[in-house]
Amino acid sequence: MKFLHTMLRVADPDATIAFFKLLGLEERRRNEVPEGKFTLIFLGIPGEEAEIELTHNWANTSGYDAGRNFGHLAFQVDDIYATCQHLADHGVTINRPPRDGHMAFVKTPDGISIELLQKGRREPAEPWASMPNTGSW
Repeated sequence: MKFLHTMLRVADPDATIAFFKLLGLEERRRNEVPEGKFTLIFLGIPGEEAEIELTHNWANTSGYDAGRNFGHLAFQVDDIYATCQHLADHGVTINRPPRDGHMAFVKTPDGISIELLQKGRREPAEPWASMPNTGSW
């Protein structure tokens, strides 16, 4: 068995794709299904097989409430501080800053939690070490 993909329903595929591109994912393929009135967009990390499938139902333009059966997606990053700074520089709120040098949480435009985990260990560093949480994660 091998992991293939995680599917996320999204209201604004362009905003969601732009968010995941900030994390280094690339769009791999797109399938428009006019008879079903939906689009499937597959994203992945270069060199990795696993993917995120974005499902955009054309009739839904207001977004989706977070389901109680979904927690978060997790990505390992080489430098959690640089990753968080890059996201913040592009307007992404860091909901749970990497105060411990190990873990942070952000959200996609549709409110899906993304956990960022430092590869290896980093020492806590300012300004991140003293930043408070800015919301639910």
